[in-house]
Amino acid sequence: MALIRPFAGIRYSKQLRDSFADLIAPPYDVLAESGKAQLQRKHPNNIVTIDLPHLPTKSAGPDEVYEAADETLKAWLSAKILQRDIRPALYPYAQTFDHAGRTVHRRGFIALVRLSPFGAGQVVPHEKTYKGPIEDRLKLMRATGAQLSPIFGLYSDPRHEVTAALYKSVGKPELSGTMDQVRNDLWSVPDADTENKVIDLMRPRPIYIADGHHRYTTALQHQAEAIAAAGGELPDAHPANWCMFVLIGMQDPGLLILPTHRLLGGIESFDIAAFIKEIRPAFNVSDAPLGGGEVAEYLRMILPKQPPHTFGLYDQRSGRLIELRLKNPDLLKPLEPNHSDAWRRLDVAILQRYLIDEVIQPRFAVGKEIVRGYTADPDAVAAMTDGSRHQVALLLQSTPLHALEELGKFDEVMPQKSTYFYPKLATGMVINSLR
Repeated sequence: MALIRPFAGIRYSKQLRDSFADLIAPPYDVLAESGKAQLQRKHPNNIVTIDLPHLPTKSAGPDEVYEAADETLKAWLSAKILQRDIRPALYPYAQTFDHAGRTVHRRGFIALVRLSPFGAGQVVPHEKTYKGPIEDRLKLMRATGAQLSPIFGLYSDPRHEVTAALYKSVGKPELSGTMDQVRNDLWSVPDADTENKVIDLMRPRPIYIADGHHRYTTALQHQAEAIAAAGGELPDAHPANWCMFVLIGMQDPGLLILPTHRLLGGIESFDIAAFIKEIRPAFNVSDAPLGGGEVAEYLRMILPKQPPHTFGLYDQRSGRLIELRLKNPDLLKPLEPNHSDAWRRLDVAILQRYLIDEVIQPRFAVGKEIVRGYTADPDAVAAMTDGSRHQVALLLQSTPLHALEELGKFDEVMPQKSTYFYPKLATGMVINSLR
């Protein structure tokens, strides 16, 4: 069962309410050096100074950069730039943004979730993790004794019971800031009756990790280190047993999954006519409805309305935009017999395991490893497929939300970058102290 609890979070002082938009940051792993510097220019106390002490992201730096992050955290606490709440609370967290011509509200809450190993509890992953990002986040967690950014978790709430219980009496947000055209609002609910009701409602519901697999794995390693240092099991309430999440109901109307399109380079010999000939046994192929080159409009207006297992391909050299419709949904069965049908029928799995691994890599990469790029931005696809770094773009529909639940039943994970939950959560809303 899923165990959650309130906590006394560390937040920016209410005296900085008017500057809050300049204090929060995107998740560390989407930032480069220029992005970090821009945030620091906006405000000297932007959370990125602590949360991203080393660049490039996803790689571990020297010990001194993490020690400097800890010194900064302590200095901001001492100066009351950051303050720890007096009592534990659950923190309703809402994001408001425009998408496809309408204003969207996504409502969730921040809480601590009891750690459990993947496959052995109610926290379910859907992506693989890699060594570099875990080493970086673990060094930061050890140095600061804090979880600085939350993990994005999903749970099933078809009647919106949890959301209704948390938001029934919230008034004006305690902290509010707009970042990248998304308004981030935060409240605190320190009411014991509400806390107990939400804890009970969440108890039977599995939590699916939408984003933050590396941070969750980092928390598991930190817990293992704490257990080893203690010489045995930790008391249940020990901070190392818990991890900070933003939890959002799967049925929330503001929960959006965008596709992450694949950009391929190192295939200068790619010939679209030869490619079509190779895949015709498996796909019906036609020119995309909008004709040559209208990639952004196709991604926004046409592809999302096509049947499942419909792909697009944009070839920069010819300027052609073609549409591929899978003939047999069991295409991957002989290639991946050890995977479930749910995995084999994922568009991202079909794209990776067949179109790239079985066709493009051996036929057009000429002994080289394909250069891979990714984007969820429809306007960026054509510009990034400019013939220099990337020559071809493979275009996808969104991964359906129910796929997370289906794969969870088989303890399977999706291929890399299968989901892009929009918008990203802001870092700096609440910090969880492990000390």
